[in-house]
Amino acid sequence: MNLSKFMRRPACEVRIGRVVIGGGHPVACQSMTNTDTNDTAASVAQIERIDRAGGEIVRLTAQGRREGENLENIVRQLRGDGFQTAIVADIHFVPEVAAVAARYVDKVRINPGNYRLDRGDLQALIAQCRQRGVALRIGVNHGSLSKRVFDEWGDTPQGMVVSAMEFLRVCRACDFDQVVVSMKSSNTRVMVAAYRLLVEAMDAEGMHYPIHLGVTEAGNGLEGRIKSAVGIGALMADGIGDTIRVSLTETPEKEIPVARLLVDHFAERPGEFEVLHPERYFPTEYRRRSKVTVPVVHSEPLEGFRVLEAVSGNPTAELRAAILNLDIPDEPVVVKRRYAETSLECLAVKAAADLGPLLLDGLADGVWIDAPGFADAAIRSVELMILQAARVRFSHTEYIACPSCGRTLFDIEKTLSDIKTRTSHLKNLRIGVMGCIVNGPGEMADADYGYVGAGPGRITLYKGRRVVARNIPQEEALDRLVALIRENGDWTD
Repeated sequence: MNLSKFMRRPACEVRIGRVVIGGGHPVACQSMTNTDTNDTAASVAQIERIDRAGGEIVRLTAQGRREGENLENIVRQLRGDGFQTAIVADIHFVPEVAAVAARYVDKVRINPGNYRLDRGDLQALIAQCRQRGVALRIGVNHGSLSKRVFDEWGDTPQGMVVSAMEFLRVCRACDFDQVVVSMKSSNTRVMVAAYRLLVEAMDAEGMHYPIHLGVTEAGNGLEGRIKSAVGIGALMADGIGDTIRVSLTETPEKEIPVARLLVDHFAERPGEFEVLHPERYFPTEYRRRSKVTVPVVHSEPLEGFRVLEAVSGNPTAELRAAILNLDIPDEPVVVKRRYAETSLECLAVKAAADLGPLLLDGLADGVWIDAPGFADAAIRSVELMILQAARVRFSHTEYIACPSCGRTLFDIEKTLSDIKTRTSHLKNLRIGVMGCIVNGPGEMADADYGYVGAGPGRITLYKGRRVVARNIPQEEALDRLVALIRENGDWTD
Protein backbone atom coordinates (compact mmCIF):
# COMPACT_ATOMS: atom_id res chain seq x y z
CA MET A 1 0.00 0.00 0.00
CA ASN A 2 1.31 3.44 -0.93
CA LEU A 3 0.33 5.86 1.85
CA SER A 4 1.48 8.96 -0.02
CA LYS A 5 -0.60 8.74 -3.19
CA PHE A 6 -3.29 6.73 -4.93
CA MET A 7 -2.19 3.81 -7.10
CA ARG A 8 -4.35 1.02 -8.52
CA ARG A 9 -3.10 -2.39 -7.45
CA PRO A 10 -1.77 -4.21 -10.54
CA ALA A 11 -3.72 -7.31 -11.50
CA CYS A 12 -3.61 -9.76 -14.37
CA GLU A 13 -6.39 -9.65 -16.95
CA VAL A 14 -9.34 -11.97 -16.46
CA ARG A 15 -12.03 -12.33 -19.11
CA ILE A 16 -15.61 -12.90 -17.95
CA GLY A 17 -17.57 -13.27 -21.16
CA ARG A 18 -17.15 -9.93 -22.94
CA VAL A 19 -16.09 -8.14 -19.73
CA VAL A 20 -12.38 -7.88 -18.99
CA ILE A 21 -11.18 -6.92 -15.50
CA GLY A 22 -7.69 -6.34 -14.13
CA GLY A 23 -4.81 -5.18 -16.31
CA GLY A 24 -5.75 -1.53 -15.90
CA HIS A 25 -9.37 -1.98 -17.07
CA PRO A 26 -12.08 0.05 -15.29
CA VAL A 27 -13.66 -1.41 -12.18
CA ALA A 28 -16.73 -3.44 -13.19
CA CYS A 29 -20.10 -3.24 -11.40
CA GLN A 30 -22.12 -6.35 -10.73
CA SER A 31 -25.20 -7.67 -8.96
CA MET A 32 -27.04 -10.93 -8.26
CA THR A 33 -30.54 -12.06 -9.13
CA ASN A 34 -33.07 -12.87 -6.42
CA THR A 35 -35.37 -14.83 -8.71
CA ASP A 36 -35.79 -18.61 -8.72
CA THR A 37 -33.08 -19.87 -11.10
CA ASN A 38 -35.56 -22.46 -12.34
CA ASP A 39 -37.80 -19.62 -13.55
CA THR A 40 -36.19 -18.76 -16.87
CA ALA A 41 -38.43 -15.84 -17.81
CA ALA A 42 -38.20 -14.09 -14.43
CA SER A 43 -34.44 -14.58 -14.23
CA VAL A 44 -33.82 -13.29 -17.75
CA ALA A 45 -36.06 -10.27 -17.19
CA GLN A 46 -34.19 -9.36 -14.01
CA ILE A 47 -30.76 -9.80 -15.62
CA GLU A 48 -31.85 -7.49 -18.42
CA ARG A 49 -33.01 -4.85 -15.91
CA ILE A 50 -29.64 -5.06 -14.15
CA ASP A 51 -27.84 -4.76 -17.48
CA ARG A 52 -29.89 -1.69 -18.47
CA ALA A 53 -28.98 -0.12 -15.13
CA GLY A 54 -25.29 -0.56 -15.97
CA GLY A 55 -24.51 -3.92 -14.37
CA GLU A 56 -21.92 -5.70 -16.48
CA ILE A 57 -21.78 -8.98 -14.53
CA VAL A 58 -24.73 -10.83 -12.98
CA ARG A 59 -24.59 -13.83 -10.66
CA LEU A 60 -27.30 -16.46 -10.18
CA THR A 61 -27.51 -19.10 -7.49
CA ALA A 62 -27.15 -22.71 -8.63
CA GLN A 63 -27.80 -24.61 -5.43
CA GLY A 64 -28.70 -27.85 -7.17
CA ARG A 65 -28.31 -29.73 -10.43
CA ARG A 66 -31.69 -28.60 -11.72
CA GLU A 67 -30.74 -24.93 -11.26
CA GLY A 68 -27.33 -25.59 -12.82
CA GLU A 69 -28.90 -27.16 -15.89
CA ASN A 70 -31.43 -24.33 -16.28
CA LEU A 71 -28.60 -21.85 -16.65
CA GLU A 72 -28.39 -23.10 -20.25
CA ASN A 73 -31.94 -21.89 -20.93
CA ILE A 74 -31.34 -18.58 -19.17
CA VAL A 75 -28.17 -17.82 -21.12
CA ARG A 76 -29.74 -18.88 -24.42
CA GLN A 77 -32.77 -16.63 -23.88
CA LEU A 78 -30.61 -13.72 -22.73
CA ARG A 79 -28.37 -13.93 -25.79
CA GLY A 80 -31.43 -14.31 -28.00
CA ASP A 81 -32.70 -11.02 -26.58
CA GLY A 82 -29.44 -9.37 -27.62
CA PHE A 83 -27.86 -9.04 -24.15
CA GLN A 84 -24.18 -9.92 -23.69
CA THR A 85 -24.23 -9.61 -19.89
CA ALA A 86 -21.52 -11.72 -18.24
CA ILE A 87 -23.21 -14.54 -16.32
CA VAL A 88 -21.83 -16.12 -13.15
CA ALA A 89 -23.02 -19.26 -11.39
CA ASP A 90 -22.91 -19.22 -7.59
CA ILE A 91 -22.12 -22.67 -6.15
CA HIS A 92 -22.55 -23.47 -2.47
CA PHE A 93 -23.50 -26.78 -0.89
CA VAL A 94 -23.21 -29.08 -3.94
CA PRO A 95 -19.75 -28.71 -5.52
CA GLU A 96 -20.69 -31.13 -8.28
CA VAL A 97 -23.05 -28.51 -9.69
CA ALA A 98 -20.03 -26.36 -10.61
CA ALA A 99 -19.19 -28.84 -13.37
CA VAL A 100 -22.74 -28.51 -14.71
CA ALA A 101 -22.83 -24.71 -14.56
CA ALA A 102 -19.39 -24.36 -16.17
CA ARG A 103 -20.85 -25.71 -19.40
CA TYR A 104 -23.05 -22.63 -19.79
CA VAL A 105 -21.79 -19.56 -17.90
CA ASP A 106 -18.88 -17.12 -18.12
CA LYS A 107 -17.66 -17.53 -14.55
CA VAL A 108 -18.19 -19.95 -11.70
CA ARG A 109 -18.02 -18.80 -8.10
CA ILE A 110 -17.12 -21.44 -5.52
CA ASN A 111 -16.94 -21.17 -1.73
CA PRO A 112 -13.81 -22.83 -0.29
CA GLY A 113 -15.77 -23.52 2.88
CA ASN A 114 -17.75 -26.16 1.00
CA TYR A 115 -14.93 -27.78 -0.99
CA ARG A 116 -12.23 -30.34 -0.26
CA LEU A 117 -8.83 -30.23 -1.90
CA ASP A 118 -7.85 -33.87 -1.39
CA ARG A 119 -9.99 -35.42 -4.14
CA GLY A 120 -8.96 -33.50 -7.25
CA ASP A 121 -12.33 -31.77 -7.62
CA LEU A 122 -10.85 -28.29 -7.95
CA GLN A 123 -8.27 -29.44 -10.50
CA ALA A 124 -11.03 -31.05 -12.55
CA LEU A 125 -13.12 -27.86 -12.44
CA ILE A 126 -10.10 -25.79 -13.48
CA ALA A 127 -9.52 -28.07 -16.48
CA GLN A 128 -13.15 -27.67 -17.50
CA CYS A 129 -13.03 -23.89 -17.09
CA ARG A 130 -9.85 -23.70 -19.15
CA GLN A 131 -11.44 -25.67 -21.97
CA ARG A 132 -14.41 -23.28 -22.33
CA GLY A 133 -12.67 -20.05 -21.33
CA VAL A 134 -14.67 -19.80 -18.10
CA ALA A 135 -13.32 -17.68 -15.23
CA LEU A 136 -13.33 -18.86 -11.62
CA ARG A 137 -14.02 -16.86 -8.46
CA ILE A 138 -12.66 -18.09 -5.15
CA GLY A 139 -15.29 -16.50 -2.92
CA VAL A 140 -14.46 -16.70 0.77
CA ASN A 141 -17.24 -15.78 3.19
CA HIS A 142 -16.55 -14.86 6.81
CA GLY A 143 -19.61 -16.83 7.84
CA SER A 144 -18.87 -20.11 6.08
CA LEU A 145 -15.25 -21.13 6.57
CA SER A 146 -14.55 -24.85 6.49
CA LYS A 147 -14.54 -26.65 9.84
CA ARG A 148 -10.85 -27.44 9.43
CA VAL A 149 -9.90 -23.78 8.94
CA PHE A 150 -12.35 -22.56 11.57
CA ASP A 151 -11.01 -24.99 14.19
CA GLU A 152 -7.47 -23.65 13.72
CA TRP A 153 -8.08 -19.97 12.99
CA GLY A 154 -11.61 -19.21 14.11
CA ASP A 155 -13.81 -16.87 12.06
CA THR A 156 -10.94 -14.39 11.70
CA PRO A 157 -9.55 -12.40 8.76
CA GLN A 158 -6.45 -14.58 8.99
CA GLY A 159 -8.61 -17.69 8.62
CA MET A 160 -10.27 -16.22 5.55
CA VAL A 161 -6.87 -15.58 3.98
CA VAL A 162 -5.66 -19.13 4.74
CA SER A 163 -8.79 -20.48 3.05
CA ALA A 164 -8.31 -18.35 -0.08
CA MET A 165 -4.57 -18.95 -0.44
CA GLU A 166 -4.97 -22.74 -0.35
CA PHE A 167 -7.22 -22.54 -3.40
CA LEU A 168 -5.16 -19.90 -5.19
CA ARG A 169 -2.06 -22.08 -4.87
CA VAL A 170 -3.91 -24.91 -6.61
CA CYS A 171 -4.88 -22.52 -9.43
CA ARG A 172 -1.27 -21.42 -9.80
CA ALA A 173 -0.01 -25.03 -9.74
CA CYS A 174 -2.41 -25.70 -12.62
CA ASP A 175 -1.10 -22.59 -14.43
CA PHE A 176 -4.62 -21.18 -14.46
CA ASP A 177 -4.76 -17.39 -14.10
CA GLN A 178 -8.39 -16.67 -14.98
CA VAL A 179 -9.15 -16.32 -11.30
CA VAL A 180 -10.88 -13.67 -9.21
CA VAL A 181 -10.88 -13.71 -5.40
CA SER A 182 -13.18 -12.15 -2.78
CA MET A 183 -13.21 -11.96 1.04
CA LYS A 184 -16.69 -10.92 2.08
CA SER A 185 -18.07 -10.17 5.53
CA SER A 186 -20.96 -8.20 7.00
CA ASN A 187 -18.48 -6.75 9.50
CA THR A 188 -16.65 -3.90 7.73
CA ARG A 189 -13.62 -4.13 10.01
CA VAL A 190 -13.24 -7.86 9.33
CA MET A 191 -13.86 -7.38 5.62
CA VAL A 192 -11.25 -4.64 5.16
CA ALA A 193 -8.62 -6.45 7.26
CA ALA A 194 -9.18 -9.68 5.33
CA TYR A 195 -8.71 -8.02 1.93
CA ARG A 196 -5.57 -6.17 3.04
CA LEU A 197 -4.11 -9.35 4.53
CA LEU A 198 -4.97 -11.19 1.32
CA VAL A 199 -3.12 -8.61 -0.78
CA GLU A 200 -0.08 -8.96 1.50
CA ALA A 201 -0.20 -12.75 1.20
CA MET A 202 -0.61 -12.70 -2.59
CA ASP A 203 2.17 -10.15 -3.01
CA ALA A 204 4.48 -12.32 -0.90
CA GLU A 205 3.91 -15.22 -3.30
CA GLY A 206 3.93 -13.19 -6.52
CA MET A 207 0.19 -13.52 -7.20
CA HIS A 208 -1.69 -10.76 -9.00
CA TYR A 209 -5.24 -12.04 -9.35
CA PRO A 210 -8.03 -9.46 -9.62
CA ILE A 211 -10.14 -8.78 -6.53
CA HIS A 212 -13.92 -8.52 -6.18
CA LEU A 213 -15.13 -6.26 -3.36
CA GLY A 214 -18.32 -6.33 -1.34
CA VAL A 215 -19.80 -6.00 2.14
CA THR A 216 -22.31 -8.80 2.64
CA GLU A 217 -25.67 -8.32 4.33
CA ALA A 218 -25.36 -4.51 4.34
CA GLY A 219 -29.13 -3.99 4.62
CA ASN A 220 -31.21 -1.41 2.81
CA GLY A 221 -31.83 2.31 2.49
CA LEU A 222 -29.27 4.94 3.38
CA GLU A 223 -27.81 2.73 6.10
CA GLY A 224 -27.05 -0.10 3.67
CA ARG A 225 -25.46 2.28 1.19
CA ILE A 226 -23.28 3.88 3.88
CA LYS A 227 -22.13 0.55 5.27
CA SER A 228 -21.13 -0.65 1.80
CA ALA A 229 -19.39 2.64 1.02
CA VAL A 230 -17.29 2.54 4.20
CA GLY A 231 -15.99 -0.98 3.55
CA ILE A 232 -15.61 -0.76 -0.22
CA GLY A 233 -14.30 2.81 -0.01
CA ALA A 234 -11.55 1.87 2.44
CA LEU A 235 -10.17 -0.61 -0.09
CA MET A 236 -10.73 1.43 -3.24
CA ALA A 237 -8.88 4.30 -1.55
CA ASP A 238 -5.95 1.85 -1.28
CA GLY A 239 -6.23 1.06 -5.00
CA ILE A 240 -7.67 -2.39 -4.28
CA GLY A 241 -10.63 -3.71 -6.27
CA ASP A 242 -11.35 -4.74 -9.86
CA THR A 243 -15.07 -5.52 -9.55
CA ILE A 244 -17.56 -4.46 -6.88
CA ARG A 245 -21.03 -5.33 -5.70
CA VAL A 246 -23.06 -3.16 -3.35
CA SER A 247 -25.29 -5.76 -1.64
CA LEU A 248 -28.65 -4.20 -0.72
CA THR A 249 -31.86 -5.78 0.52
CA GLU A 250 -33.67 -4.16 -2.40
CA THR A 251 -34.34 -5.05 -6.02
CA PRO A 252 -30.94 -5.91 -7.56
CA GLU A 253 -30.98 -3.17 -10.19
CA LYS A 254 -30.96 -0.57 -7.39
CA GLU A 255 -27.49 -1.75 -6.41
CA ILE A 256 -25.92 -0.64 -9.68
CA PRO A 257 -26.21 3.17 -9.40
CA VAL A 258 -24.57 3.02 -5.96
CA ALA A 259 -21.75 0.84 -7.28
CA ARG A 260 -21.31 3.14 -10.27
CA LEU A 261 -21.19 6.15 -7.96
CA LEU A 262 -18.34 4.55 -6.01
CA VAL A 263 -16.45 3.56 -9.16
CA ASP A 264 -16.70 7.07 -10.57
CA HIS A 265 -15.78 8.60 -7.21
CA PHE A 266 -12.52 6.65 -7.14
CA ALA A 267 -11.71 6.93 -10.84
CA GLU A 268 -9.24 9.71 -10.05
CA ARG A 269 -7.53 10.43 -6.72
CA PRO A 270 -5.04 13.23 -7.42
CA GLY A 271 -2.28 14.49 -5.16
CA GLU A 272 0.69 13.17 -3.24
CA PHE A 273 0.85 13.59 0.54
CA GLU A 274 4.07 13.02 2.45
CA VAL A 275 3.72 10.66 5.42
CA LEU A 276 6.33 11.33 8.07
CA HIS A 277 5.40 8.51 10.43
CA PRO A 278 4.16 5.43 8.51
CA GLU A 279 5.06 3.34 11.55
CA ARG A 280 2.00 4.78 13.29
CA TYR A 281 -0.37 3.11 10.83
CA PHE A 282 -1.64 -0.47 11.22
CA PRO A 283 -3.82 -1.29 8.21
CA THR A 284 -4.49 -4.93 9.13
CA GLU A 285 -4.85 -4.51 12.90
CA TYR A 286 -7.40 -2.22 14.52
CA ARG A 287 -5.79 0.12 17.06
CA ARG A 288 -7.34 3.24 18.51
CA ARG A 289 -4.84 6.04 18.00
CA SER A 290 -6.21 8.32 20.75
CA LYS A 291 -7.85 7.84 24.13
CA VAL A 292 -11.26 8.97 22.85
CA THR A 293 -13.75 6.20 23.62
CA VAL A 294 -16.84 7.66 21.94
CA PRO A 295 -16.15 9.31 18.56
CA VAL A 296 -18.20 12.43 17.89
CA VAL A 297 -20.27 14.08 15.20
CA HIS A 298 -19.80 17.75 14.36
CA SER A 299 -22.84 19.01 16.30
CA GLU A 300 -21.42 17.71 19.58
CA PRO A 301 -18.86 19.58 21.74
CA LEU A 302 -15.48 19.62 19.99
CA GLU A 303 -13.33 21.06 22.76
CA GLY A 304 -10.04 19.20 22.86
CA PHE A 305 -10.39 17.96 19.27
CA ARG A 306 -8.32 19.19 16.36
CA VAL A 307 -10.40 19.64 13.20
CA LEU A 308 -8.56 18.60 10.04
CA GLU A 309 -10.30 19.54 6.80
CA ALA A 310 -9.56 17.93 3.44
CA VAL A 311 -9.36 20.26 0.46
CA SER A 312 -7.88 17.98 -2.23
CA GLY A 313 -9.41 15.47 -4.62
CA ASN A 314 -8.04 12.64 -2.48
CA PRO A 315 -9.45 13.38 0.97
CA THR A 316 -8.73 9.96 2.46
CA ALA A 317 -4.99 10.04 1.71
CA GLU A 318 -4.75 13.75 2.56
CA LEU A 319 -6.37 13.34 5.98
CA ARG A 320 -4.55 10.10 6.75
CA ALA A 321 -1.21 11.81 6.10
CA ALA A 322 -2.20 14.80 8.22
CA ILE A 323 -3.12 12.55 11.15
CA LEU A 324 0.04 10.45 10.88
CA ASN A 325 2.11 13.64 10.77
CA LEU A 326 0.72 15.16 13.99
CA ASP A 327 3.29 16.45 16.48
CA ILE A 328 1.22 14.91 19.28
CA PRO A 329 0.57 11.35 18.01
CA ASP A 330 -2.56 10.72 20.11
CA GLU A 331 -4.18 14.15 19.70
CA PRO A 332 -7.94 13.67 19.11
CA VAL A 333 -8.98 14.53 15.54
CA VAL A 334 -12.24 15.28 13.77
CA VAL A 335 -12.02 14.79 10.00
CA LYS A 336 -13.95 17.28 7.88
CA ARG A 337 -14.85 17.55 4.22
CA ARG A 338 -17.07 19.97 2.32
CA TYR A 339 -19.48 18.56 -0.28
CA ALA A 340 -21.55 20.34 -2.89
CA GLU A 341 -23.94 17.42 -3.45
CA THR A 342 -27.65 18.05 -3.89
CA SER A 343 -28.70 14.42 -3.33
CA LEU A 344 -28.57 13.09 0.24
CA GLU A 345 -27.80 9.60 -1.09
CA CYS A 346 -24.82 10.84 -3.12
CA LEU A 347 -23.60 12.89 -0.20
CA ALA A 348 -23.86 9.96 2.19
CA VAL A 349 -22.08 7.51 -0.14
CA LYS A 350 -19.21 9.90 -0.95
CA ALA A 351 -18.70 11.03 2.65
CA ALA A 352 -18.81 7.44 3.91
CA ALA A 353 -16.24 6.37 1.30
CA ASP A 354 -13.95 9.34 2.00
CA LEU A 355 -14.14 9.69 5.80
CA GLY A 356 -15.34 6.27 6.98
CA PRO A 357 -11.98 4.53 6.33
CA LEU A 358 -10.20 6.90 8.73
CA LEU A 359 -12.61 5.87 11.48
CA LEU A 360 -12.45 2.22 10.48
CA ASP A 361 -8.66 2.32 10.82
CA GLY A 362 -8.80 3.91 14.29
CA LEU A 363 -7.12 7.12 13.09
CA ALA A 364 -9.98 9.62 13.43
CA ASP A 365 -12.13 10.42 16.47
CA GLY A 366 -15.01 12.22 14.84
CA VAL A 367 -16.59 13.19 11.54
CA TRP A 368 -17.79 16.52 10.15
CA ILE A 369 -19.70 16.67 6.88
CA ASP A 370 -19.97 20.24 5.64
CA ALA A 371 -22.90 20.20 3.22
CA PRO A 372 -24.83 23.45 2.76
CA GLY A 373 -28.43 22.92 1.79
CA PHE A 374 -29.08 19.95 4.06
CA ALA A 375 -30.75 20.20 7.45
CA ASP A 376 -28.56 19.67 10.50
CA ALA A 377 -30.65 16.68 11.54
CA ALA A 378 -30.05 14.94 8.20
CA ILE A 379 -26.29 15.53 8.40
CA ARG A 380 -26.16 14.31 11.99
CA SER A 381 -28.02 11.14 11.00
CA VAL A 382 -25.56 10.43 8.16
CA GLU A 383 -22.57 11.10 10.41
CA LEU A 384 -23.91 8.69 13.05
CA MET A 385 -24.50 6.05 10.37
CA ILE A 386 -20.89 6.43 9.21
CA LEU A 387 -19.62 5.98 12.78
CA GLN A 388 -21.75 2.87 13.15
CA ALA A 389 -20.75 1.44 9.77
CA ALA A 390 -17.11 1.92 10.82
CA ARG A 391 -17.98 0.08 14.06
CA VAL A 392 -16.70 2.82 16.37
CA ARG A 393 -20.00 4.07 17.82
CA PHE A 394 -23.37 2.31 17.90
CA SER A 395 -26.35 4.63 18.19
CA HIS A 396 -29.20 2.64 16.66
CA THR A 397 -30.25 -0.90 15.81
CA GLU A 398 -28.04 -2.49 13.16
CA TYR A 399 -29.66 -4.82 10.66
CA ILE A 400 -27.45 -7.51 9.14
CA ALA A 401 -29.71 -8.28 6.21
CA CYS A 402 -28.87 -10.27 3.11
CA PRO A 403 -29.83 -8.97 -0.34
CA SER A 404 -31.64 -12.26 -1.04
CA CYS A 405 -31.15 -14.55 -4.03
CA GLY A 406 -32.83 -17.51 -5.65
CA ARG A 407 -32.40 -19.51 -2.43
CA THR A 408 -34.56 -17.07 -0.43
CA LEU A 409 -37.99 -18.50 0.25
CA PHE A 410 -39.80 -15.38 1.50
CA ASP A 411 -40.10 -11.69 0.65
CA ILE A 412 -37.05 -10.50 2.54
CA GLU A 413 -37.37 -6.88 1.41
CA LYS A 414 -40.86 -6.57 2.94
CA THR A 415 -39.86 -8.63 5.97
CA LEU A 416 -36.88 -6.37 6.71
CA SER A 417 -39.16 -3.33 6.41
CA ASP A 418 -41.65 -4.90 8.84
CA ILE A 419 -38.92 -5.81 11.33
CA LYS A 420 -37.48 -2.29 11.14
CA THR A 421 -40.91 -0.80 11.78
CA ARG A 422 -41.23 -2.80 15.00
CA THR A 423 -37.63 -2.59 16.27
CA SER A 424 -35.83 0.48 14.86
CA HIS A 425 -36.38 2.44 18.10
CA LEU A 426 -34.19 -0.01 20.04
CA LYS A 427 -30.63 0.99 20.88
CA ASN A 428 -27.36 -0.87 20.43
CA LEU A 429 -28.86 -4.09 19.10
CA ARG A 430 -27.84 -6.12 16.05
CA ILE A 431 -30.59 -8.07 14.32
CA GLY A 432 -29.81 -10.50 11.52
CA VAL A 433 -32.43 -10.98 8.79
CA MET A 434 -31.26 -13.75 6.49
CA GLY A 435 -32.92 -15.44 3.56
CA CYS A 436 -31.49 -18.92 4.10
CA ILE A 437 -28.93 -20.95 6.04
CA VAL A 438 -26.17 -20.90 3.38
CA ASN A 439 -24.33 -17.98 4.95
CA GLY A 440 -26.99 -16.77 7.34
CA PRO A 441 -25.95 -18.12 10.75
CA GLY A 442 -22.27 -17.47 10.04
CA GLU A 443 -22.59 -13.94 8.68
CA MET A 444 -24.86 -12.88 11.54
CA ALA A 445 -22.65 -14.58 14.13
CA ASP A 446 -22.16 -11.34 16.08
CA ALA A 447 -25.86 -10.42 15.93
CA ASP A 448 -27.89 -10.34 19.13
CA TYR A 449 -30.93 -11.86 17.43
CA GLY A 450 -31.48 -13.65 14.15
CA TYR A 451 -34.43 -14.22 11.80
CA VAL A 452 -33.47 -16.86 9.22
CA GLY A 453 -35.46 -18.55 6.46
CA ALA A 454 -35.68 -22.29 7.12
CA GLY A 455 -38.03 -23.34 4.31
CA PRO A 456 -41.09 -22.11 2.42
CA GLY A 457 -43.03 -19.98 4.91
CA ARG A 458 -40.93 -21.19 7.84
CA ILE A 459 -38.52 -19.18 10.01
CA THR A 460 -35.89 -20.11 12.59
CA LEU A 461 -35.11 -17.59 15.36
CA TYR A 462 -31.71 -17.20 17.00
CA LYS A 463 -30.43 -15.60 20.19
CA GLY A 464 -26.81 -14.98 19.32
CA ARG A 465 -25.54 -18.22 17.80
CA ARG A 466 -28.15 -20.32 19.63
CA VAL A 467 -31.31 -21.56 17.91
CA VAL A 468 -34.33 -20.60 20.02
CA ALA A 469 -37.21 -21.73 17.80
CA ARG A 470 -37.11 -23.77 14.60
CA ASN A 471 -39.41 -23.81 11.60
CA ILE A 472 -42.10 -21.52 13.00
CA PRO A 473 -44.75 -20.16 10.62
CA GLN A 474 -43.66 -16.88 9.08
CA GLU A 475 -46.93 -15.19 10.04
CA GLU A 476 -45.96 -15.72 13.71
CA ALA A 477 -42.25 -15.04 13.38
CA LEU A 478 -42.15 -11.26 13.87
CA ASP A 479 -44.29 -11.38 17.02
CA ARG A 480 -42.12 -14.25 18.30
CA LEU A 481 -38.97 -12.20 17.58
CA VAL A 482 -40.34 -9.22 19.53
CA ALA A 483 -41.32 -11.54 22.39
CA LEU A 484 -37.81 -13.03 22.38
CA ILE A 485 -36.23 -9.58 22.63
CA ARG A 486 -38.59 -8.72 25.50
CA GLU A 487 -37.83 -11.95 27.35
CA ASN A 488 -34.12 -11.17 27.27
CA GLY A 489 -34.55 -7.66 28.65
CA ASP A 490 -33.47 -5.85 25.46
CA TRP A 491 -36.83 -4.24 24.68
CA THR A 492 -37.80 -0.66 25.44
CA ASP A 493 -41.10 0.99 24.54
